[in-house]
Amino acid sequence: MSYFEVVPQAASFTPLAEIAQDQWGLVTRQQAYRAGTARATLTRMISHGVLERIASGVYRLVGAPVSDHLELHAAWLQLAPELVAWQRSASQGAVSHRSAASLYGIGDLPADVHEFTLPIRRQTRRRDVRLHVHSLDDDVVELRGVPVTRPSRIASDLLHAHEEPAAVAQVIVGATQMAYERPDAFADALAPHAARFGLPRSDGLALLHWMYDLIGDPESDHWMNQASAPASGSDPLPAPANRHTSSR
Repeated sequence: MSYFEVVPQAASFTPLAEIAQDQWGLVTRQQAYRAGTARATLTRMISHGVLERIASGVYRLVGAPVSDHLELHAAWLQLAPELVAWQRSASQGAVSHRSAASLYGIGDLPADVHEFTLPIRRQTRRRDVRLHVHSLDDDVVELRGVPVTRPSRIASDLLHAHEEPAAVAQVIVGATQMAYERPDAFADALAPHAARFGLPRSDGLALLHWMYDLIGDPESDHWMNQASAPASGSDPLPAPANRHTSSR
């Protein structure tokens, strides 16, 4: 069957391609309908392999480059399937916890469950998706086209989730080495957890030092000097080289 039999009018296909090119090759069913694609046309595109199902209501345009974290992106799109990526904000869900660490490429925690934090309670039927309810404040940046929690927030969230301290320490060291976050930001984020580890209450510096020592980081003294004398008036998250902002 020819392309034009599957997609009889270019007008039916072009809007989907335009959406997909800024969404890692993905488009949701609701986005397709809002772009003017008829149900019958969408069904025909799916059945004839023009679109490949990645998750319920989320499809990949066949032939588009397969992006890293494709399944995570699809799960994120499901949280607000009617909105295109560049119209969304953290209020529709930010990548967090293990998933956020994986997106940054810091630490060694497996991220086989897709984790998101939202400011309001939501439910999901997916067993491989975990939704956390918590305020996000200024703890979110855009990374590779999606809102994601800052590394300092990741570390705090992981401790709240009772992850192994050594695993959290790996996240902290990875983020500081890659200049994703300054050490003083970690000290602030770790402060509420200090007493749990037998340290003076709210002493984030002590807990940060303990974390660096836990894994024997040879640069711990350097990081602690930075944490004790934080830079003033600068962005606590230097823009990483692979940080992506949508062109929309």
